[in-house]
Amino acid sequence: MNDAAPAPTPAPEPRRRARVRAPELIGKGGWLNTGGKELTLADLRGKCIVVDFWTFCCINCLHVLDELRELEEKHRDTVVIVGVHSPKFVHEADHQAVVDAVERYGVHHPVLDDPELATWKQYAVRAWPTLVVIDPEGYVVAQHAGEGHATAIATLVEELEAEHEAKGTLRRGDGPYVPPEPVATHLRFPGKALLLDSGNLLVSDTTRHQLVELAADGETVVRRYGSGERGLADGKADEARFNEPQGLALLPGDAPGAGGSARVVVADTVNHALRALDLSTGEVSTLAGTGTQWWQGSPTSGPAREVALSSPWDVAWWQGEVWIAMAGVHQLWAYDPDRDTVRVAAGTTNEGLVDGPAGDAWFAQPSGLAAAGDRLWIADSETSAVRWIDAGGTVHTAVGTGLFDFGHRDGDAGQALLQHPLGVTALPDGSVAVSDTYNHALRRYDPASGQVTTLATDLREPSDAVLAGDDIVVVESARHRLTRLRLPEEAVQVEAVAHRTRREATEIAPGTLRLDVVFHAPTGQKLDERYGPSTRLLVSSTPPELLAAGSGTGTDLSRELTLGPDVTEGVLHVSAMAASCDDDPANEYPACHVHQQDWGVPVRITEGGAARLPLILAGLDADGA
Repeated sequence: MNDAAPAPTPAPEPRRRARVRAPELIGKGGWLNTGGKELTLADLRGKCIVVDFWTFCCINCLHVLDELRELEEKHRDTVVIVGVHSPKFVHEADHQAVVDAVERYGVHHPVLDDPELATWKQYAVRAWPTLVVIDPEGYVVAQHAGEGHATAIATLVEELEAEHEAKGTLRRGDGPYVPPEPVATHLRFPGKALLLDSGNLLVSDTTRHQLVELAADGETVVRRYGSGERGLADGKADEARFNEPQGLALLPGDAPGAGGSARVVVADTVNHALRALDLSTGEVSTLAGTGTQWWQGSPTSGPAREVALSSPWDVAWWQGEVWIAMAGVHQLWAYDPDRDTVRVAAGTTNEGLVDGPAGDAWFAQPSGLAAAGDRLWIADSETSAVRWIDAGGTVHTAVGTGLFDFGHRDGDAGQALLQHPLGVTALPDGSVAVSDTYNHALRRYDPASGQVTTLATDLREPSDAVLAGDDIVVVESARHRLTRLRLPEEAVQVEAVAHRTRREATEIAPGTLRLDVVFHAPTGQKLDERYGPSTRLLVSSTPPELLAAGSGTGTDLSRELTLGPDVTEGVLHVSAMAASCDDDPANEYPACHVHQQDWGVPVRITEGGAARLPLILAGLDADGA
């Protein structure tokens, strides 16, 4: 008999990773949420760092902020999340706008304001959002584009913790986050407003997770609905919970399910749900959504509380249904209170500006709705466009040209420019007022004349407006107030300004271009091919003539593109999706994960340019990008 103790099981070898030193974090705008301290990577040595490249216009970036909350809380003594704000729109390069956005969306970690995209370029980032993981010794170990990577990053963080704890290179303790001082205001970044039959105004107090009823003066608080705590809970006015609510629509008293009482439908954005507020009792209930985010492959119609939604941003009663601006998936949905069901009403989930039959149209973060007879007006924010759908189901564009052109220019609608509008308001004469958010202006489009004019300027991020008698009440979101304006007979004239995206074009060689979407299944997962191909790639271009061949949909994440001979610059639009499942043979029902991202890559065709364009969905490219 051998009494010797058994030999200890050897510790697993650390997983081999590429050793790419992380570039320094630099940005002309400086640091937020650090108590005024300028941070360097050396200050964070010993921590697992997750760098989140985001911009506050981007709904996918907002999804990632929410995905990271659990990681941030669970690993608070070993992980530091660093946001690098990398603007798309000109307004997003304004430092105060970034300060506002950090508070508005509850960002509780350090944020570097990088208005000139210096750190974006150093890390070879090509898409919003992109997440980069840096180990405690300062090396890049993973890069992920798009959303849906929280599980993979959490697994990697646990590996890094164990590995560097054993090496003695992990430093535990509080991170560098310093919360800003709270500010006392009646409203805090309000989103949308609704005129009630009483003459009072109901406002979604987005950052405080409440609805606020104001008297007709737009200032006196009558009542608050919601506890003010972020969450999803039905019940009495002081017990219910919302999560960054936005759009509001009054359900007619004779509508199915209204029961003759005044009920307000609420787009509870970060809860991915529609809620109902009974104004007579203050009770809050859930109408639609499961409380989880919709992903590709999920049901798109069915019983309302059994189908997931994705960041509903506004709602409107039209054609006997509640129409939903589903910003998170670039679609319009509809809730039928009679059947208690939801369905996709328009859009394909592809992001862009394409008109035509509802089922073929493309949107880009629809964020505002206004019903006007046989038209439903739409503020399509990421294309800086005003659009509408007719009663026959055809989508039209009134103002706007696409994802990368924006500005402030009045005149003929075909030449006029907006900048990320979030709201539309139908006016009595058949025209529409536009809350031109990033231009800090209220604009007007007149279908009769085809002209765009400016009604008011010097507003601060107007996100909605509502008619009240002869006045229009504007939600000045970044001034935390409602502003009452008299509708003028003549528009204000402003100097025209036009912009294109701030991103530099990628130089590519003429002829053929190899497009590679890089995807490595995260640790412990494998591609899910039980029911066929688990990947999808969609490629298109602006202008269409940029691609002579290679556009369209396929399942291979690599493709050879043939460039048109007569086009020298444009934008490649790439949409990729990959599904992976937990690789555990003993688990009959493994958890599955969808990874998806849309890229808009400005390109310039030049001799000597690149013949290969790598886009990272998850993992690291062989070149270390």
